[in-house]
Amino acid sequence: PLTLDKVETFYETNKKMISTAITVVLVVIVGYFGYTKLYKGPAEEKAATALSFPQRYFEADSLNMALNGDGKNLGFTKISKKYSGTAAGNLAHYYEGICYLRMGDFANAIKSLKEFDGKGTTLGAMATGVLGQAYMESGDKAKAIESFKKATEDKDNELVTPMFLYQLGLVYVADGKSAEAK
Repeated sequence: PLTLDKVETFYETNKKMISTAITVVLVVIVGYFGYTKLYKGPAEEKAATALSFPQRYFEADSLNMALNGDGKNLGFTKISKKYSGTAAGNLAHYYEGICYLRMGDFANAIKSLKEFDGKGTTLGAMATGVLGQAYMESGDKAKAIESFKKATEDKDNELVTPMFLYQLGLVYVADGKSAEAK
């Protein structure tokens, strides 16, 4: 049985190691809460606010201003870099990719869309499908097919899946694979 004497003896022989372990755990906990409350929280808020300005330009189809800003407010390109690691910084990659795709800059569209992390979300499937469009526009049918297949994995998604199944069929037809297109 564990007695108070054994616990006291164990503590006395290992008190330096125990104190160090407790200190490390406390530093990690305090550091985590300090990071999330003092750094990450305000950065998320600033990034979300900054993202609202280029979103307005995006909605108005002013793609260059949405990407590069208006001289007073940042565009998606700078937001994705300045606020990297935030949800808004991540979302800026998606918007950046869409802007480049619409502008015909397929290499940058592919780069931006690959940097977007939308795992497990509808927007993630949409970004994967749009990435397929960028690959198709750049002439890479194999990667377009791969992206469209991945975008259509969620059979319950009634918005994204049919749209990109159609796109997948078009790529198959363009690639001379009519059996797969059906």
